Amino acid sequence: MDKNYYCVIMAGGVGSRFWPVSRNAFPKQFLDILGVGKSFIQLTYDRFCKIVPKENIIVVTSSAYVGLVHKHLPDLPAENILAEPYRRNTAPCIAYAATKIRNLNPDATMVVAPSDHFISNESLFIDTISAALKYASGKDELFTLGIDPTRPETGYGYIQCNMKESKTIDGNIAYKVKTFTEKPNKDLAQVFVESGEFLWNSGIFVWNVSAICSALEKWLPEVYSLFMDGIKYYNTPKEEEFITKIYEECPAISIDYGVMEKTSRAWVFQASFGWSDLGTWESLFLHAIKDSDNNLVKCNDSLIDSTSGSVVVSYEKDKLIVVKGMKDYLIVNTDDVLMICPRDDAKFKEVITDLAVNEKSKFM
Repeated sequence: MDKNYYCVIMAGGVGSRFWPVSRNAFPKQFLDILGVGKSFIQLTYDRFCKIVPKENIIVVTSSAYVGLVHKHLPDLPAENILAEPYRRNTAPCIAYAATKIRNLNPDATMVVAPSDHFISNESLFIDTISAALKYASGKDELFTLGIDPTRPETGYGYIQCNMKESKTIDGNIAYKVKTFTEKPNKDLAQVFVESGEFLWNSGIFVWNVSAICSALEKWLPEVYSLFMDGIKYYNTPKEEEFITKIYEECPAISIDYGVMEKTSRAWVFQASFGWSDLGTWESLFLHAIKDSDNNLVKCNDSLIDSTSGSVVVSYEKDKLIVVKGMKDYLIVNTDDVLMICPRDDAKFKEVITDLAVNEKSKFM
């Protein structure tokens, strides 16, 4: 395993689209939504332990979740947890990790990944990431991973490939990036899928630290300079105070918009290892095993009758869940919330909005 390989796991999100199970105080990445005995962040950590040295895995998270990261990843050294005092999207998160890693090892090559994605073919995932790390280690290019789309999904971003400019790397095809599009409507998503030129944007990146730092300096100098000012404070007692100060000044911007859409050095690996960000109940429904009536049922005890196409989930072990005569509904029961609404992303978003409007934010 190459000592110059690093992994940055981004674990600061709230995961509100999995409400009422995912809450502000205990978000999705720390939940075992798949029912496999491990949380998303534990699965992600275990996966990358097979690619990079354990001591080179870094988690960037909200200051509020540092304790949860310690609890879920007890083997992770405390200095490998970078705490963000405020949410500022992915560019500041990556700038913090990249400048810190380069300060430790200027020869480093890093993979950046969200903490809460689902991967069905782990061996293919490992092969793809390993090939990307090996290639990127000696190149001044920025790589992202694009997933072959299986449907016109409106909840994902899309990457358009330049089909005339490609390269094969250890059996993996990489295309020059043409455009990025964030969450299109249904009609446009259908056009993207039918064109054969678009891949889903996985939010996974691979690059060497010199390449990403140069790109940040060129395209986001206002962000890059803030973190470079703190090099002398990294790994000292003054680091936390410095980070708190600059995050107050730091703009909230994504790495896609801030760098990847602007640079001419962006490439996308075409990947097919079975991926989903499982960002919503609907995406979980699509990937989970259903019963003979196409219901996703996760309850300790249930009586489901004349019901189809529904999600029925309960986290109370001693409660019997009875559902009759429902079609395409979302029914989620926790110790303090029972939610019943149509299994439709638009309706679910209305529920989240209603919580704030009706002063129920204490349940968020």
